[in-house]
Amino acid sequence: MSEQAPNPLTGKALLQKIKELAHLPRRETAKRCGYYTITKNKLTRVNLTDFYDAVLAAKGVPLDPSSAKDGRGREPTYRVSVHQNLQIVIGSTYTKAMGLNKGDQFEIKLGYKHIHLKQIDMQRSEVEAEAEAEAEEAAATV
Repeated sequence: MSEQAPNPLTGKALLQKIKELAHLPRRETAKRCGYYTITKNKLTRVNLTDFYDAVLAAKGVPLDPSSAKDGRGREPTYRVSVHQNLQIVIGSTYTKAMGLNKGDQFEIKLGYKHIHLKQIDMQRSEVEAEAEAEAEEAAATV
């Protein structure tokens, strides 16, 4: 079995040590920060994955998606399914991320096994609606 290095650096101490060792290769930096194991054959194996995880954690980047949740609502999965009533619902997480507002309209284009939604420019939409109304008025007077 392999033997773990005693107390690898974490947090601010890790970031400080990385700055001091900036002139060294990544593997050597990870080793000097304590991210290595010694195998049963007395070989040193550097644990770059653990090292990178520790660096990200020290910089405040969440690694575990479940711990980043605040307990409110669902996290976006970027997948939807067809409901029993044959509808597809796009949740508010996606519409908020796109900056959509109540009343925004889309043009639906169907393809082979895909759907394209193209947002309709409201100014253009209003102009088209006025043109249609004028055309209907003109047709009614003829």
